[in-house]
Amino acid sequence: MAIHLLPSQLIDQIAAGEIVERPASAVKELIENSLDAGAKRIEIEIQAGGTQLIRVRDDGVGIAHEDLRLALSRHATSKIASLKDLESVSTLGFRGEALPSIASVAQLKLTSHARGEESGWSVEADGSMVSDPRPAAHPVGTTIEVRDLFFNTPARRKFLKTERTEYSHVDAALRSLALGRFDVEWHLKHNQRPMLSLPAALDRERQEARLARICGETFLEHARYLEREIEGLRLSGWLADPTFSRSQPDMQHTFVNGRYVRDKVLRHAVRLGYEDVLFHGRQPAYIVFLELDLRRVDVNSHPAKLEIRFRDSKLVHDFVFRTVEAALSSTLNSHQRDAPQPPAHLRGLMPGSARKDYPVSGVVSQNPLRLAEAGAETRKAASVYQILHSRTGPRDTDEEMPPLGFALGQLLGIYILAENNDGLIIVDMHAAHERVMYERLKHALAEERLKTQPLLVPISLKVADHEAQVLESTGEDLEKLGFTAIRRGLNEVQISGVPSLLQGVEVEPLFRDVLADLSQDKGLRRVDFAINELLATMACHSAIRANRQLELEEMNALLREMETTEKSDQCNHGRPTWTRITVNELDRLFLRGQ
Repeated sequence: MAIHLLPSQLIDQIAAGEIVERPASAVKELIENSLDAGAKRIEIEIQAGGTQLIRVRDDGVGIAHEDLRLALSRHATSKIASLKDLESVSTLGFRGEALPSIASVAQLKLTSHARGEESGWSVEADGSMVSDPRPAAHPVGTTIEVRDLFFNTPARRKFLKTERTEYSHVDAALRSLALGRFDVEWHLKHNQRPMLSLPAALDRERQEARLARICGETFLEHARYLEREIEGLRLSGWLADPTFSRSQPDMQHTFVNGRYVRDKVLRHAVRLGYEDVLFHGRQPAYIVFLELDLRRVDVNSHPAKLEIRFRDSKLVHDFVFRTVEAALSSTLNSHQRDAPQPPAHLRGLMPGSARKDYPVSGVVSQNPLRLAEAGAETRKAASVYQILHSRTGPRDTDEEMPPLGFALGQLLGIYILAENNDGLIIVDMHAAHERVMYERLKHALAEERLKTQPLLVPISLKVADHEAQVLESTGEDLEKLGFTAIRRGLNEVQISGVPSLLQGVEVEPLFRDVLADLSQDKGLRRVDFAINELLATMACHSAIRANRQLELEEMNALLREMETTEKSDQCNHGRPTWTRITVNELDRLFLRGQ
């Protein structure tokens, strides 16, 4: 076949294949146009999951009648005009491909009333031809109707799923957009039935009410708000407690400058922030908003604009990771928050109590741990208990109460029972002590863990050319990580030293992984992970075991340690360390007051 130009309609249908995957894709594109037009109220109506009808109406600025036909032309846009504009895109759409692409695979009607004009105007397209504008009664704003999606491309229509499935995708797309624009009022109808109605949320209270509608009341009960700004980067949003983890990443919403994206850098950074507190194989739930200079992000890297590229991805990754980690590391004494949830049948409203720091009146210590292989002794990293108070008699009700209260006794040699102002506190003593030990080991070894331990017999490795080049270009970084390695030949590397804490581990696979990570600026995380695994094992084996009888002083000491230890709500395997049953819940169990 000779080289030839494709017909314009075929070009549009090819573009539609990249942009309009299913009805939800068309809904997303149309809504983004409404948001770019300054709409504060958007109504969406669909039928048969969006395959028969998609109608999006907004109260934006509208489209002038002389521009209506042009709006259905490829690469026609009012949002950018030069390369400089493309380098700092502030709108959700900008390529001018959405409307002509949708019109090429559906019957489309565009009706708009621009501000300043006396009446509205309407044009229609049926897959190939665009009609001339005609006057139409319409308030200021725009309405777009899309009927019989893929009517002229039956092969693509066959790939659509059931009506219920397609509606679920539309609903998910709308909810994601609604989370990103709290200032907009949203309404959704399906088959003429109202399905979703969200008023504008201009303050924190109303925003959290919208979160409860979209993500559920339980998410909001477990969520903590975060906000941090540094070096032109600002991160805000809500992080769910690790106890609210999911089996799949269905409640992970990331926004960059108001745009909903599924960015790998952002999601990996948030996931890393949940390290040490998430149970095996579980997924965190969160809604985060990243704001940065428009010139530091490229939004033109994906046809549907769901993926982006950062100019300095390492800086963004570290900022997000550190912010999330700090938000999840706060101690019980540092802020007022709800406890991990008891079983579902015991859940109810959980009133908060004052969180304060308390003086110490004594110290009890266990034997310090020794790192024999590393030849170093830690600083009594096994629990250094700070004892506040213990008693067996009744407590003065006017006395200030610490967050986890005071111990009453043990249950089955596994759980510590304590009383605070809210009710009954139940602590898994092994899991709680394991977290305390783990955090103290990390703090004690923070400055020493990357010291180098020379190998008695150096190890020679055969590596690929690019791996040897990474070694030469990142030699200083390897030394900071505690490795001593040099290139001995074209494809040979000799390792003569490893981080002291990792002496005895399999050097070859670890070193190859570190080289791979260094090529992506992630080498330190690999070593950190290996060291933390070792410390976690040490903490687990040295923590209090089940069936060990503790004195009240020891129980209270452990409670005080938990209140000042980071991430003490979960052990380092992600299991919860404590829960609470309030007095109100106990009253309901025993029908008191009924």
